[in-house]
Amino acid sequence: MGHFIDSIRAMGTTLRNFLRPPVTVEYPTVIRPRPERHRVSFALLIDETGDEACIGCLACERICPSQVIAIKQAPKRESKVTGKKRGYADDFTLDLEACIFCELCVQVCPTDAIVMCREPEVPGFCREDLVLTMDKLYANQKDKALSWGTAGKLLEMQDPARGKAEAKPAEGGEDKSAEAGAEKPKAKAGKAKAAKSAPEPAKSAPEPAKSAPEPAVSAPGQSAALPPATDAKPPAPVEVAAKEVAPASGLPQTAETTTKEIP
Repeated sequence: MGHFIDSIRAMGTTLRNFLRPPVTVEYPTVIRPRPERHRVSFALLIDETGDEACIGCLACERICPSQVIAIKQAPKRESKVTGKKRGYADDFTLDLEACIFCELCVQVCPTDAIVMCREPEVPGFCREDLVLTMDKLYANQKDKALSWGTAGKLLEMQDPARGKAEAKPAEGGEDKSAEAGAEKPKAKAGKAKAAKSAPEPAKSAPEPAKSAPEPAVSAPGQSAALPPATDAKPPAPVEVAAKEVAPASGLPQTAETTTKEIP
């Protein structure tokens, strides 16, 4: 019974979709409008002077994660338009079959030589139809609608300072800054006056007088130098009264007489 009910529900879903108007179109007979950021192909550009913008620097070939770009460099030669010596590319090949449309090749181009297109390539019956040669890439500039994104514009969008508002001075800010600038010279003048009026630090105390020179010492084997003769008589010895000295032990006390010289 359950299988029968499920079959009825499935038939109901089929009948509802059968009566719904179609939402698909037959491409390329009918082409729907694409958004502005829609990108599905590539083109090489001719600059404003009429010369090839690609200089064959291999920057796009090195950065491609899928390695679908192959460039053959040409030796530098003089431009037929400007007469300046510059680089060229002899061959440029891009395989759309393996492209992941990351747009890194557009971002690293130093001369904005490669851009993406908003119109897809015509479907083909073999893989070679999805390989864009140099002639096809230059023809896409004229035949297809190009995307707005170039290397210069995309790098400008990734600038960290983009969109930050510049700091505006507050009201009366100019007057305050002028007043502050006028106060600085006044403060400097006040500091200079204070430095002049401050007393000088006291000088350090005089150094103590040097001690008298030590007497000369005679060399071994030589007689010591005698002091100069004077009329003064040597001091006479003076007897000092006997002084009782207490014995350290129980010995009897004795008197001891000492003599001293009076200077």
